[in-house]
Formats: sequence, structure tokens, C-alpha cells
Amino acid sequence: MPVTTSANQGTHLSARTEVRGEGEAHPGPATRWGPDYDALRRQDPELAGLLLAELDRQSTGLQLIAAENFTSPAVLAALGSPFANKYAEGYPGARHHGGCELVDLAERLAAERATVLFGAQHANVQPHSGSSAVLAAYAALLRPGDTVLAMALPQGGHLTHGSPANFSGRWFDFVGYGVHPKTGLIDYDKVSDLARKHHPKAIVCGSISYPRHPDYAAFREIADDVGAFLIADAAHPLGLVAGGAAPNPVPYADVVCGTTHKVLRGPRGGLILCGADLAERIDRAVFPFTQGGAQMHTIAAKAVAFGEAATPAFAAYAQQVVANAQTLAAGLADEGLTVTTGGTDTHMITADVAPLELDGRTARARCAAARVVLDTCCLPYGAAPPAPTTGIRLGSAAVTTQGMGEAEMGRIAKLVGAALREDTKVRTEATELTRAFPPYPAAQPGAEPG
Repeated sequence: MPVTTSANQGTHLSARTEVRGEGEAHPGPATRWGPDYDALRRQDPELAGLLLAELDRQSTGLQLIAAENFTSPAVLAALGSPFANKYAEGYPGARHHGGCELVDLAERLAAERATVLFGAQHANVQPHSGSSAVLAAYAALLRPGDTVLAMALPQGGHLTHGSPANFSGRWFDFVGYGVHPKTGLIDYDKVSDLARKHHPKAIVCGSISYPRHPDYAAFREIADDVGAFLIADAAHPLGLVAGGAAPNPVPYADVVCGTTHKVLRGPRGGLILCGADLAERIDRAVFPFTQGGAQMHTIAAKAVAFGEAATPAFAAYAQQVVANAQTLAAGLADEGLTVTTGGTDTHMITADVAPLELDGRTARARCAAARVVLDTCCLPYGAAPPAPTTGIRLGSAAVTTQGMGEAEMGRIAKLVGAALREDTKVRTEATELTRAFPPYPAAQPGAEPG
């Protein structure tokens, strides 16, 4: 019973299923998935208005948050697919519910694509988020009370790296390492000294605001020296790894945790990569220890994203992301900001707005008023709370997805500088630039369906 599927390129992603009999085609019921805005308007105009207003916000302002990106229409279609209806606790071939034959194939496809893409022996594609992936990694390798060495939060570590407000800080004894006060780079000698002093059960390498590549080989050597597991929290650089624009932690780390959004340009979700020796422990830590039913529509969308990331076009994209970030960093320095570490190797830039006599929240608010969206961040050795941070964090992934290049990055740097100085013309210029590179051209007002 062959099935043929077609989809247009407009605001509706539609499909028609045809059942072919003995030399005769019978039109089956029309089905729709993806952003079916007409149905949403009819059913829930209030929520539809919010959704379309968000599309307008994304389409009329510069999205420079380092943790965000624009998914492809194919990823969105998978997210809104009938897989959203399926309950599938367990793993392919061993589910706790019936009717999982097709979602089993989808999950196997996602896992296979991930292992090939990153050169891993095993992939678990079920984590609902990056934090869920890290939680599962800890659950697989550690016991409550174990010592863990990770980047200190004020130096750029994530909540799951020992925050007292997070499960990690409550269940484990975290020791924080940091960066050199002059260079802003990880001080591997001090990491080694801390490891020898505290003998952690695991060492975590990864950060939410470190714009340089970690030296995974150095971390592996330190971990081996003290008999620790090495966990790479690669939530931010994983998409660059997929495109060959960043070093791959898989050959060095016992477990690699990541997200499928950010640079990877997939759905919001998590991913764990490991060797065959840890596969069973990782799988059991995800289900049944930390999660219940897998989100099969998200897993299907992850499979789409992994497939897209394996293409030469994505490799070129990843290289452009880095080139754009480096150009943007240089432009921000020209605008009077202090760029930490003197630049970036990745999609991410962190900068200090103190030279402009601003704090981070004021800087973010001024940029937001000008339709330039970015984040604040802690700066190593910056002012201690309750004093406000003077750090901001920007990313080049989303604007690169829109098709912007280095020429536009120079213009964006000037817009950020002007916004920080409260130039009233910036809002119009930012909107004009974004509309010249719409994230979803077919969804823009007046666009003709393809």
C-alpha cells in the first residue's frame, strides 16, 4: 500500500494520502500537520493571535540570543505531526504500549543518524532538554554525595554544574574551576590541581558563556590522572561539531550531553552520546529513572535535524556561523565594548558594557527597545551579587540561518552600539534589516505559496 506525500511551501504544510488499489488510485482523507493557522484561528483565536504575534516579533527584530535558532519548516512539520498522539514509554522493541511499530522506526532512525553524525557508538535521543540529559548522565555515573569538578557558575558554568538552586548542587558536592583572570581562558593547570586535591568522581567540561573551544584532550588527561569520568556538556557547540566547525568531544569524553536546538537548528530537546560500554547505564538513567514517555514528535523532529546537519549545506552554514560571530565580535569592540577573551571560536560572544557606563540589564533593555534581542551573562571576576552584572551574551546562529553574512554582522554591531547609546533610529533600521532576511519567507504577509 504505497503512500505518497506532498507538501506546499506556504504557511500550511499539508499532505494528502492516496491508497492505490488494483491499477486504480483512490483519494484518501486529506490530512494536515505543521502550522495550520486557519484551524487554530477558528478553534482558539486568542492563542492564535499570540502565536502569530510571536512570528511577527521574530520576523521584525534581530534575534541574537546564543541559545536560540530557527528550525526548518521540515522540523516544524515533524513537531506538529501525528507522532504527537503516541505514547511510547520504553525503547524501540521494548515499549510499554502497543502500536509503537512506526515510532520505533522513527526513534531508531534518529539514534542512527546521531551516531553517524557525531561518530559515537550509542545515542539516546529521548532527553526532553539539555538539563534532562545532564541529569541522566549524573544518574548513570554518580551517587548522591559524590564529588564533581565543573566550571564555577560565576565563571560561566550552567545551573546543572552545581547551582544550589538546582538538583546538581543539592545532590552532589561540586568543586568549581574557572578561567585565568588576565586571558579569560580556562586555566588547565588549576583544573589539574583541583582534580588532584579533591579526587572527583566526574569532571564536567562545558559552559554557557565560554566563547572558546575547550581542550578536550587536556580534560581527558586530567580525568585519567585522577580516575574520573569525563562528561562533556556540549549543549552550545554541538551544532558546530556537526558541521565540522568545532572540535568533537566524542573521542575524549565518556558521555557527551547536548541540546538539539541552538546551533544544531532542531527542536527543543536533549541528546546523550556515549560508548557502547555505558549505553545500558545511560538508557536506564533516562528511562525509567528520570523520564517517562518519550516525546515521539520531538524525536521525529530530531531525526529530521540530524539528517539536515549531515549535509554539505549545513557544514557551510556552521563555518559561516563562526565567521559571522568573529566579525560581530570585532565590530562590538569597535563600538567600545570589551569582548571577553579578545574574540570567539564559536557562535557565541560575551562582552562587557562597563566601558559604556552601563550594566547588563540596562544594556539588554535598551537593545530590546530597539528590537535587538540579546542576553545578560555573568563575567568572570566581575562584580559580585547583589551588584548587577555588566556582561552581555550574543550569538550568530539565528541571523546566519536567516542568510545574513559578514557584511550584515558589521551593520549589526553598529546597531547594537547605537542601541546602547539610545539612538532612536535603531528600531527602524533593525526591523528593515530583519525583514530583508525573513526567517520563514513563505510565512510573511503577502507571500505567495510555493
